[in-house]
Amino acid sequence: MNWKTILLFFIVGCSQESGRQEQAPAESSSPAAAPLVMAYYVPERDYQPEKIPVEKLTHIIYSFTHVIDGEMKFRNPAEAGPKLKALVQQKKRNPELKVMIACGGWGADGFSDMALTEESREKFIQSAADFIEAYQLDGMDMDWEYPGISGAGTKAREKDTKNFTLLMKGLREMLDEFDTPKLLTFASAGWKRYYDHIELNEVMKHADYTNVMTYDQVSGVSRYTGHHTPLGDVKSEDILGTPFHARLDSLYRSGASKDPDPRSAEKIVNFLLEEGVDPRQIVIGSAFYGRVWEGVPPENNGLYQLAGGIHIGWLAYHQIRERYEPDSRFQRYWDEQAKAPFMYNAADSLLVSYDDTVSVRLKTEYVREKGLGGIMFWELGNDTKEEGSLLDAIHDAAQGKE
Repeated sequence: MNWKTILLFFIVGCSQESGRQEQAPAESSSPAAAPLVMAYYVPERDYQPEKIPVEKLTHIIYSFTHVIDGEMKFRNPAEAGPKLKALVQQKKRNPELKVMIACGGWGADGFSDMALTEESREKFIQSAADFIEAYQLDGMDMDWEYPGISGAGTKAREKDTKNFTLLMKGLREMLDEFDTPKLLTFASAGWKRYYDHIELNEVMKHADYTNVMTYDQVSGVSRYTGHHTPLGDVKSEDILGTPFHARLDSLYRSGASKDPDPRSAEKIVNFLLEEGVDPRQIVIGSAFYGRVWEGVPPENNGLYQLAGGIHIGWLAYHQIRERYEPDSRFQRYWDEQAKAPFMYNAADSLLVSYDDTVSVRLKTEYVREKGLGGIMFWELGNDTKEEGSLLDAIHDAAQGKE
């Protein structure tokens, strides 16, 4: 889940039965409850699980397993297996921590074939049960990108819509057979077209939370600069006269996009609430990485402009802090409407869209104000190890600390 998430932005426009949804998710019993803090985590090169700040997390989601021969497996179990076991051991430092496994990710294939028949679904579900039992996990996250829509060349069918519901139902029934409660979440897109291809309210009967990927809202194949992980709901008229507005308007008029407006966390949350999703089941996303464009003209300090090409890469937040924040050529700007920061280097014509400690705190406060389930992020290893990290800002806001 990260830079992978929405390649489609400029390509496509870039059970328990019903009683389950009537109940609040077990870990968020009231809108006033402290929001969940969920970390997706890819083991770092210098893997030191004892140094992972698990005390500041409610959930950590090890990433990734894949669909291999129709089953949920590690590509390299000899390397990944011991790392996951070591992560589970960190629950000694935080007994309330939930350790989960994510299956899929950007460009991960095999989902459409796996979910196609009852027999193929049962095979996968049994493998997931065996995996969870073997590693003593607290649940799993389905990261199918995307049912009914091909992402990065993955196979997709119209039948994926129904089959995704059946898969989630089967997983829920399997997880409920364990002696201890197990969580089922799924990674969902931060744009409306995705929801044309899933039976949202049916799926939510079986899921504890939907982890909405409210990042990559302007993707890695965009030649137009913009906020890739904004909170605020910016309207089309707010960016009138910019090249980005002209591009969005063109996509909307052609029918390639369902929206004339930029994407944002507030926008997709409002959509989900209007669709009837319990707010306590919604977890929004933060990006612990930024996107960088070059050849960006200086108008509007580089924001919403046509760059010299698609983005030149992404940087982990710790790299942004180390390289760009101390560099006097980079000026930080705050967009009050988008509720998001960006940096512009006029000398080198570089623009950086990212989350910082201010924006992630605002997102967490928004979660509290709206009574949402929580906040998640991709991914923990990208954070700084220094004081005043992104996780520190999220944790403090989740606890109501100033």
